[in-house]
Amino acid sequence: MRAGRLRVVGLGPGAPEWITTEASEALATATDLVGYGPYLARLTERPGQHRHASDNRQELERARFALELATSGRNVAVVSGGDPGIFAMAAAVMEAIETGESAWRELDIAVVPGITAMQAAAARIGAPLGHDFCAISLSDNLKDWSIIEKRLRLASEADFVIALYNPASKARPERIGDVFVFLRTHKSAATPVIFARAVGRADERLTVTKLGDADPLLADMATLIIIGSSETRPIERPGGAQPFIYTPRGYGARA
Repeated sequence: MRAGRLRVVGLGPGAPEWITTEASEALATATDLVGYGPYLARLTERPGQHRHASDNRQELERARFALELATSGRNVAVVSGGDPGIFAMAAAVMEAIETGESAWRELDIAVVPGITAMQAAAARIGAPLGHDFCAISLSDNLKDWSIIEKRLRLASEADFVIALYNPASKARPERIGDVFVFLRTHKSAATPVIFARAVGRADERLTVTKLGDADPLLADMATLIIIGSSETRPIERPGGAQPFIYTPRGYGARA
């Protein structure tokens, strides 16, 4: 049987208008959709299209299953929230290819990018990612917590804006509190902090505060947190409107 193809597709953070045209085309032409159940639930049912849902921690198994489907001649779309190349399924697919069947390397495979959570959150609030920044996942499922601590320390010392993914879960509810205790010893209490939960969805919630006042309990696995640099600051607006938060393009160029 002729081999099919595989597309790793980013759905964006939640709003349907944030799904790109390329992603929409890949989804529309797929015979099979493979992904975490809640992500598949965001997509419109199409006649004749097969859905294969799995649990959130089964990324590598999901990738292997999708590659097997493609090898059998199916046109497969592996879906991810946000961008599939950022803490998501593109790396799982590549890992499966590296360690799996040699035939998988010959498949027609492409990664279809999407808007990631830090981009969507930044757009909602102004331009907090306007200068150098980094993204760190607080999940310790696949790396030791000591590595996360080291990266937080070095990012703080380098004065990056820091986007924190996967900040809290039922398995590690106390870790996010530890992170804020750590950050308060390395950054000013006045540093802007943005909690962006479920951006682009009906239950979206944005909270802008300062590091010294930030409540770690605002974070769950649907939350993206942005911690500003020493340059990140608010622009006050009239009428009680939410201030813009931005990081100037030039470092050390405070007005």
